Amino acid sequence: MTGVEYFYNDLWSKAKNRLKDDSSIGKLVYETYFEESNLVFLNEEKAIISVPTNLQKMILSQKLTLIGNVLSSILQHNVDCEVHLDQEYFKASSQVDEIEEEMIEDDHVMPEYSFDNFIVGPSNKEAHSAALACAYTPGKFYTPLFIYGNSGLGKTHLLNSIGNYIKQNDPHKKVFYTSSTDFVTAVVNSIKDNSIEKFKNKMNHLDVLLMDDIQFIAGKEKSHEVFFNIFNELVNNKKQIVLTSDRNPSEIKGLEDRLISRFSSGLSVGMDSPEFETALAILKFRLEYQAVDASMIDDDVLSYIATNFSKDVRKLEGALNRLLFYSINFSGSERIDFKVALAAFKGTGSSDKNELSVNKIKRVVADYYGLTKQQLTSNTRTKNIATARHIAMYFSRKMLDLPFSKIGDEFGKRDHSTVMNACEKVDRFLKTDMNYKQAVMEMEKLLSNN
Repeated sequence: MTGVEYFYNDLWSKAKNRLKDDSSIGKLVYETYFEESNLVFLNEEKAIISVPTNLQKMILSQKLTLIGNVLSSILQHNVDCEVHLDQEYFKASSQVDEIEEEMIEDDHVMPEYSFDNFIVGPSNKEAHSAALACAYTPGKFYTPLFIYGNSGLGKTHLLNSIGNYIKQNDPHKKVFYTSSTDFVTAVVNSIKDNSIEKFKNKMNHLDVLLMDDIQFIAGKEKSHEVFFNIFNELVNNKKQIVLTSDRNPSEIKGLEDRLISRFSSGLSVGMDSPEFETALAILKFRLEYQAVDASMIDDDVLSYIATNFSKDVRKLEGALNRLLFYSINFSGSERIDFKVALAAFKGTGSSDKNELSVNKIKRVVADYYGLTKQQLTSNTRTKNIATARHIAMYFSRKMLDLPFSKIGDEFGKRDHSTVMNACEKVDRFLKTDMNYKQAVMEMEKLLSNN
């Protein structure tokens, strides 16, 4: 007998002695219906009693309040009670054990990601704080936690950091990481194999579900239905769900309204491109991680990389790797100065001059209307400035497919609904005003060729 089983037997023996003496039960009723009962599960909130027959289950179920009061008195805290048949409970327990074993062996959490090697800055501080809170107390604060931002900003890093933190500090928790494309594939295969109920049952018994790039589930009707059911089951049982996407829930095209509503019911936090100080800190951390002596690289070289390649963390790290590769194989110098850096990045298009960006859109639209880029992001609402601002927002959405919230940040920290209204207004004018349409076409041509 295990320690847990001994504790259950001892506790239930004390409870049964009190029940036997209770005047509302009586000796004959106790011996017939209560004697063969067992305590088979207990946590801070619930106790499960198992009995051999349906009649015993029915009689004990009528006394649940009394049983709960007796157990609560012994434990000195309140518990709710349930009565199950022996065969039902132990069959379900066996299935759960199989599921737990499967999940522990194949949780897909990537071990290389942790909170310790995630560099925190103003661009990701809110997302990092929310992720750490979910890892520290899963299911207590924010479920679901929805993290959104462009590709390469560290969303996958945070997602797996949550998984690794929970696995390290609470190994009994069932954690599972998946991308939405892998989830869709699993749903399709389960339907083909007639094992969809088994798949859902496995997912429903998770403590923590981490799903990356949820936007790719959009338009997958059957996957929507399966995920909706799993989502509700986990949330109702106060389990932790963390989702990532390249945009906030309301901006994901092809997603059912009921899923958008569920995603928005928790906490949504955004991540942005790292600012200069954060980008510099990331570079120095990567150098330390790769055991490279940072003193061998001139400060202005790291500043150059942090300034020109900080659109996302992947580009930042890729630029550093390119620099190190070039300096080792082609520079002939132990020290990496600015001359070596310029040679390493020659022809890579390190700035946004050769690629379309929000800055380029601002510049072209501002030049077309004889304005400055600063006027486009200002609070000035004169007609010509407002028109140019709306068109620039429209191009940012149409040509870059940026989230409305990101566009709002680029144009003076405006609300995403303001950007949505601007884009809708441009669409209306394009259909009704030929001069307006001609101007937009000319600017679009400039953007394509400039």
